[in-house]
Amino acid sequence: MSGPPTRPPSLDADSVPILPLRNSVLFPMSVVPINVGRPRSVRLVEDLLGRERALVGVVSQRSADVDEPTFKELYTIGTIARVVKVIRLGPGNYSVVLNGLGRFRVKNSASLEPYMKAKIERVPESLVRDVELDALGTSLREATREVLGLLPNLPRDTAGILDNVREPGALADLIASNFPQAQATVADKQEILEAFEVKARVRLVLAMVTKQLEVLRVKKEISSMVQEEMGKSQREYILRQQMKTIREELGEAGEDDEIEELRERIRRAKVPTDVEKVAKKQLSRLRGMAQQSAEYNLTRTYLEWIADLPWSKTTVDRLSVSEVRRCLDEDHLGLEKVKKRIVEYSAIRQLRSDKKGPILLFIGPPGVGKTSLGKSIARAMGRRYERIALGGVRDEAEVRGHRRTYVGALPGRILQALKKAGVKNPVLVLDEVDKLGADLRGDPAAALLEVLDPEQNSTFADHYLDMPFDLSQVMFLATANDRSGIPAALYDRMEVIEVPGYTRTDKLGIAKEFLVPKQLAQHGLTDERLEFTQPGIETLVDYYTREAGVRNLERQVAAICRATAVKIAEGQDVHERVTPEHVEHVLGAHRYRPEAAEHTLSPGVATGLGWTPAGGELMFIEVNKMPGKGNVVLTGNMKNIMQESANAAVSFVRSKAGSLHLDPEWLKEIDIHMHVLGTELQGTVHRRG
Repeated sequence: MSGPPTRPPSLDADSVPILPLRNSVLFPMSVVPINVGRPRSVRLVEDLLGRERALVGVVSQRSADVDEPTFKELYTIGTIARVVKVIRLGPGNYSVVLNGLGRFRVKNSASLEPYMKAKIERVPESLVRDVELDALGTSLREATREVLGLLPNLPRDTAGILDNVREPGALADLIASNFPQAQATVADKQEILEAFEVKARVRLVLAMVTKQLEVLRVKKEISSMVQEEMGKSQREYILRQQMKTIREELGEAGEDDEIEELRERIRRAKVPTDVEKVAKKQLSRLRGMAQQSAEYNLTRTYLEWIADLPWSKTTVDRLSVSEVRRCLDEDHLGLEKVKKRIVEYSAIRQLRSDKKGPILLFIGPPGVGKTSLGKSIARAMGRRYERIALGGVRDEAEVRGHRRTYVGALPGRILQALKKAGVKNPVLVLDEVDKLGADLRGDPAAALLEVLDPEQNSTFADHYLDMPFDLSQVMFLATANDRSGIPAALYDRMEVIEVPGYTRTDKLGIAKEFLVPKQLAQHGLTDERLEFTQPGIETLVDYYTREAGVRNLERQVAAICRATAVKIAEGQDVHERVTPEHVEHVLGAHRYRPEAAEHTLSPGVATGLGWTPAGGELMFIEVNKMPGKGNVVLTGNMKNIMQESANAAVSFVRSKAGSLHLDPEWLKEIDIHMHVLGTELQGTVHRRG
């Protein structure tokens, strides 16, 4: 929309209309088209229509966000320009072609309406030339020519324009005006426009061009490297296609396909650089072997192991402490110390990205859930689970692998478990580490020293692989019944967590929450067919089992389920309740009497408690004296420690003969026979009375 008629702009150089630019700078000696759409600017352009060679002052805005700027939002240095052409693009929208003439400084603002006008002062251009200025101009021209040479898709005569501009100051203005916005902001160009001193202006533009030249050189170098790599890959592809064609003519296409498949599998495995070098060397050797040779199969098996091992595959850990705690509580009743340690580990992983896994050793009697804890921990942390049974292992190669020179050589159990897991950060359970053996083939416990050392297992060396493999992200769990069977050096590398036996209350809860539902499901039964009552479960715990764990308790529950399953299979309509009477009917007479230790004992008989790897044991110690010569006879299934305890008890009584009102020579004419009733015991006797 056009404004009211106004007085034509004065051609006096000290009072001109001002045209603000939002995001560009107009330089002298440049011809630039500018789109005009803001109301004031539109009124100015419409006022200039029909006036040839009209002058206008072009000044850049300090901020492009201002829509209708005042003189405070404009720079004070601008370019006086002649209006070459005005093109109407639409209602209230024009394109103005401006030709920059020279610099000026805004002295005083005259008006804002109907468009901006100001009194200005022209800034003359210095035409003094010297050697330094000529050298700067030459450097700027050469650097710009090199930049243009690195830019693609430019017209051929672009570089020739530089030779037509001889003045260094005008050359700097020309180059700055054509610099793209990405490399030079409005503020940068305005700084060049305000550089009245020609040498300073040329230096600013030269610095800008030099920076752009370095960027283009790096881009060209990267592009050359990429092109070279692509050319190399294309060349290899063509050569491989030719080799494939030749092998097809020779009838050897199947062998080539297998080798290429191995190469692709190794590439997808993202093996480390040193492993990749070895694999490429073995692939080259494999290509030159005959398929019928024994060495071909050995090398191929070796390469398949390299391709199948999880060099870079991992699973994402579940780091929610509440989720880990919920999973552990769902799978296990009690075991608060173990659960606390796993929750602490998850919390630390949540706070820091340390990927090293702990080495935990669970020590406890059989049947308390040490091995099943590994599955629960893996499920709670969102990791995969594998178990390695070490009971009875006597060969060091079972852990470290066999060297490839042996027939039938394979990696050790550690790498086999990792291959089966498919990731490099699973939960690995080393079961029964206290039952490792040793013979002439080596000590497997010593081979585990490197595996279970957090400071060394990042470079674990398997004899078959013959290259380091990183085990630092594996979470190792070890189980044992007796710590005395674990070598001291191996024991020192693990964090010990005692898994004690269950109390009567724990067993009742475990049977009700875990064992009964599990056995009912395994036998195809439901609660409607067979209902376990609380008194029935108590009877099983009190009178039919005596153990630290719950393994035998689960067997008794399974026996009751089997009896009902047989009746249903015979066609009977069964709806039974497991009461104490039903338990005794199915399992027979009571096997244990828990109150036996409370009975009144006859003289010479005492009760004691003994410790075994399977839990505690109740013992009866019978003592008889007879004429003799002071000998102490020990019978019963007693080991060395218990024998020492018995002798220590006799020595204690002899040392306290006075306070016990005994003759100091009371043992001189008698023999003492001490007999222990109980299973195979390894601990000391704890007297109760």
